[in-house]
Amino acid sequence: MSRQLELITARDAHGPDPVPDLAAADRIVISNSGGKDSEAALDETVRLADEAGVRDRIVVLHIDLGTTPRGHTVEWPGTLDLARQQAEHYGLPFEVRSPAKWPSLLHRIKARGQFPNLFNRFCTAEKRGVSRKFITEQVAELGITGRPARIVLVMGLRAEESRARADKPAVEVDQRASSGRRTVTLWYPVLRWSTAEVWQRIRERGLPYHWAYDAGMSRLSCSLCVLASIPDLTCAASLRPELAREYADLETEMGAPFRRDLPMAEVIRRAGGAA
Repeated sequence: MSRQLELITARDAHGPDPVPDLAAADRIVISNSGGKDSEAALDETVRLADEAGVRDRIVVLHIDLGTTPRGHTVEWPGTLDLARQQAEHYGLPFEVRSPAKWPSLLHRIKARGQFPNLFNRFCTAEKRGVSRKFITEQVAELGITGRPARIVLVMGLRAEESRARADKPAVEVDQRASSGRRTVTLWYPVLRWSTAEVWQRIRERGLPYHWAYDAGMSRLSCSLCVLASIPDLTCAASLRPELAREYADLETEMGAPFRRDLPMAEVIRRAGGAA
């Protein structure tokens, strides 16, 4: 077991949540969606990296989910530029990667003939694969020999958002991503933060955030996420009606609903009523 993992294990046995030994990390990769939680996680990571004197080991990664067959971004418009702006706010290098096989997540959905769901989150699996490939690039760039490269992957997951996330430890080793060449430690620095605490950090620091929040969205993610709340889906469909119509047409074409309990056609109907 590496020195880094020993420290994590020791601190995990005693609350509060542990923090990985950033000074022992060879590279700190921050996965930044452009959303509020990712931004708070980015800020907290930079704060602690500065204390350890290792800000120069950070790189920010944004996974772009592409453009639909009708030319709409799957993510909210402006998300990519915002994620870049957030990285530049700290003077950090910024990298963009996309799933190699598909022009967009919607192309992937069409190829599978179904939308993701709670029990088959292939969209998340696609993003995880992109992250691991990027980590492989970083390890090759580091060129470390004689021991595994130590990588910390930072994500803005919060316990409030789901029962599964509430059960996660703040720091854990990604066994599937680790190998003889690298040890990948997952770190969720805002896991126990409330929504109010996230916004407090953003406002106190004057950090740039996405306009969709002021338009009524509680989360960013994909504009139309199958796991989003009904109010968020209704708001998104009213803000992006052409994208919602493309999703509705695709569910008709595939004969598979956007969500078993909530077809996109119903989301559009509710959005019209709300408007």
